[in-house]
Amino acid sequence: MVGTLLIDIHFPESSSLKAKRQHLRRIKDKLRNKLNVSVAEVGNNDLWQRTIMGVCVIANEKRFANEILSKAVKQVSEENGIVILNYSMEFY
Repeated sequence: MVGTLLIDIHFPESSSLKAKRQHLRRIKDKLRNKLNVSVAEVGNNDLWQRTIMGVCVIANEKRFANEILSKAVKQVSEENGIVILNYSMEFY
């Protein structure tokens, strides 16, 4: 089972691409270390205050993949200085 998650994120305090990418790097590192998922910036790469982050997990069961991706959403939502505008999950 492959689970994918797309998170549309707004960085209201970001004033440059460099600032956005530094913040995004911290988020990606935390997700990789705590949840053992693959993470990448997959959209809005050139916007200062927006990004779409993709998260992927491979698991034996859909329930476990859903649990991991839900934890990822929760962890990202707890980050200071960001707003989650939307997110979607798909399972294959």
